[in-house]
Amino acid sequence: MPRNFKNIKAWQYADDLAVLVYSKTRSFPKEELYGITSQLRRAAVSVPTNIAEGASRTHKKEYLYLLYVARGSIAEVEYLSHLSKRVGYLKDDEYKQVEDRRQEAAKTLHGLINSVKHDTNKNEVCS
Repeated sequence: MPRNFKNIKAWQYADDLAVLVYSKTRSFPKEELYGITSQLRRAAVSVPTNIAEGASRTHKKEYLYLLYVARGSIAEVEYLSHLSKRVGYLKDDEYKQVEDRRQEAAKTLHGLINSVKHDTNKNEVCS
């Protein structure tokens, strides 16, 4: 039976990050709709999406793979929010909000990855 992804703390933090990114990118210039705005939103949404998809997988190695994809997306959010600040789309306080939320999600995801890695060594199939 698949895990309920909504009960996974890493998913909850990643979901909050995605909502925050959508909120903060509303004011980005219209010409960036298919540039930074789209890329930052896609990366932010990819984090909870991959955690949710992974939680539905039967095999722990598949789950772990999708958690690694989520981790890569968190790195994309880190860079794209940094770039957004450098080009003036995010104010310092907005950047700090996004970065604080991103770090919280990243730390929790790191813990989840370590937990699943440890469990993968014990048993291949998720319960």
